[in-house]
Amino acid sequence: MSTFLYSHRTCVLHDPGDVHPECPGRLEAVLNGLNEDDFKSLKRHEAPEIDLRLVKLVHTSDYVEKIVARSPEKGRVQLDADTSMSSHSVEAARRSSGAAVEAVERIIAGDAKNAFCAVRPPGHHAESTKAMGFCLFNGAAIAAFHARINHGLDRVAVIDFDVHHGNGTQNSFEQEPNLFYASSHQAPAYPGTGKESDTGSGNNICNAPLPPGSGSKEFKSVYTNRILPALKNFEPELIIISAGFDAHSKDPLAQLNLETDDYGWVSEQILELASKCCDGRVISILEGGYNIQALRESVQVHVRALLDA
Repeated sequence: MSTFLYSHRTCVLHDPGDVHPECPGRLEAVLNGLNEDDFKSLKRHEAPEIDLRLVKLVHTSDYVEKIVARSPEKGRVQLDADTSMSSHSVEAARRSSGAAVEAVERIIAGDAKNAFCAVRPPGHHAESTKAMGFCLFNGAAIAAFHARINHGLDRVAVIDFDVHHGNGTQNSFEQEPNLFYASSHQAPAYPGTGKESDTGSGNNICNAPLPPGSGSKEFKSVYTNRILPALKNFEPELIIISAGFDAHSKDPLAQLNLETDDYGWVSEQILELASKCCDGRVISILEGGYNIQALRESVQVHVRALLDA
């Protein structure tokens, strides 16, 4: 079986502003990197627009309708200090989440072994009633609920190695013991959530905060000793990765010191576990990463791991 790649031109057209770190050039760099010869075997698909009824598995109807209604015909609408919408943003967010949901469909059907969703805007900060942290719709959480509710999977896990804690995903999962969320992230850092003491209603939350300045050794330690054992104990039937690459030493928005190869290592570890517990069923969704070259190279090692799984 193949690795599927989902993206769409509209995800590039989402424009949060000229000096915004979550810029269109991020996705252009990722896609250019995945056009190199090493990635010819990727099966490329356009990300579909998600049915808004599926978005409402995670977000309230009032929130979804407000986001759609506020979509500007031109210019931008500011949702908070960091998060804005341009005329293409709602469609881009629908395609970002649509990619994740379509990947669930294809992997459960057995058409793909795994998938990477090269999309933006990111999603893991979006809460049920609030856009924040550059995020509008939480694609990882939507995909997890879709797999559980519409495909009958008992246990779905999200692993988040973005440098920022995915508060939106944790909030959606905390009272859902058959959904598991694990995050490695810098602390203190935005958004100020993700305490190690947060465990969820069914011991289904596993946070591994890392102090500023932490690097490969500390990162590998929390995965080897905490996150991967907790994931194995959960016995997921599907693993979704919130793949943020902003813990890289070159990234301007935080102070962790991972190197490109660390993303290859963590990807291989997750995929190896997936091969044993859920037939290798893994969906990865692009989240953060704001140094363009580091992002491109980190995504490349991540997708190579998916191809080699």
